[in-house]
Amino acid sequence: MSWSERREGWTAQAEDARDDGDIDYGRVIHSSSFRRLQGKTQILNLGDSDFYRTRLTHSLEVAQIAAGLTKQLAKSFAEHPAASHLPDRSMIQAIGCSHDLGHPPFGHGGEIALNYCMRSHGGFEGNGQTLRILSRLESFSANAGANLSRRTMLGMLKYPVAYSQARNPALVPKLFSGPTTLDIIDDAASIPPKCYMDSERDVVEWIIKTFSTAERDEFQTCDPAAGKHHKPRHKSLDCSIMDAADDIAYGVHDLEDAIALGLIDKEILSAALLDKCPSFLDALKSKYPDETENNVFSNMVEGLYAGSSMRKRFISRLVHHFITAAEFVEHDAFDEPLVRYRMTLKKPQGDFLKALKRLVADEVIFSPNVQHLEFKGQTMVLSVFEALQVDPKRLLPRDAYAKFAAANNDPRIICDHVAGMTDTYLLRTYERLFAPRMGSVFDKL
Repeated sequence: MSWSERREGWTAQAEDARDDGDIDYGRVIHSSSFRRLQGKTQILNLGDSDFYRTRLTHSLEVAQIAAGLTKQLAKSFAEHPAASHLPDRSMIQAIGCSHDLGHPPFGHGGEIALNYCMRSHGGFEGNGQTLRILSRLESFSANAGANLSRRTMLGMLKYPVAYSQARNPALVPKLFSGPTTLDIIDDAASIPPKCYMDSERDVVEWIIKTFSTAERDEFQTCDPAAGKHHKPRHKSLDCSIMDAADDIAYGVHDLEDAIALGLIDKEILSAALLDKCPSFLDALKSKYPDETENNVFSNMVEGLYAGSSMRKRFISRLVHHFITAAEFVEHDAFDEPLVRYRMTLKKPQGDFLKALKRLVADEVIFSPNVQHLEFKGQTMVLSVFEALQVDPKRLLPRDAYAKFAAANNDPRIICDHVAGMTDTYLLRTYERLFAPRMGSVFDKL
């Protein structure tokens, strides 16, 4: 067994100069699941705008930042025992590009809706769907999906705990009991645990087959949390790099979009960050003394709210600040280097990034403007799923129904179909099924 092994036998042709990471990166980039990310919402559903971020552009940015973090670790800690185990550029970019493949239409509202719909059939979780796509649903092999190398699969396994193990039995997906004419999902009860689905348990067993028995048990542990689902405890070195890159892209680039759209007031940003960014202010004073003669914090805020060129300059400085704060941490419960060593950000920079993420969450994601759209999308996902489930032979596209019938009418196939829809495809399907307009037989399913 090796980290280069694939679940389904495959051997590169003799003249092929690519490494495992190159092959995996190519398969992710050329997958239909990756292309669909251009039609899935990052935070804001803005139609056909060519500037604001989608899940596709977000994933490309995560891949680029992850590659930067990897290179920074290799430079800053060249003598560290973990340095020789860092992934190559193509592999970490493959992991970064694939991290959101399982994200359903309409953001976390769609994820909660599908978890409710699958409440009696193993649930749904977006990261778990990513594993399912790469190991089952993509078309690069007969029975192993994209058939990526074991190491790449370990890197994208963000939560190595099964749904049945991670879920809190007290949290049962349900509808609100109050409304009498509307079926509204109770989000707090229906949010899924961070996990993979039990349907992919055999895939995870294959991924961690190289671990000792004790390491396998420890790697799949989770910690209970009062009133919440259990929290997975571990992830691999490669996954920790990808996860940090995702946080940086979320905290910095989504902030950039929010400021550009006028969704975060300057005063609110100032109040939220005033005491949270001393490391960044110190860096600005050190590197750009000509710009910081007066109040360095005010200069940063004004720069973020200036024109696009100045804002981009400060956004780039923020990304650089976080990338150069990367360091290794060690978990001595493991001998296997790929899980013994992880990446993290130094505490001052890590605390600053958390503050940026909280700001984006409070002022954008949980704002009524965004929540109205997420609520509407969640309702449409629920309606489409239940319509297809009630009469799949009548309503599913024929290729999807063939898979459904071949799987002995497993609702997971309907879930795969709905989860793979772009926002626009889901909306058009909803309108075709429920909107009063006549529609046409020539509308594409």
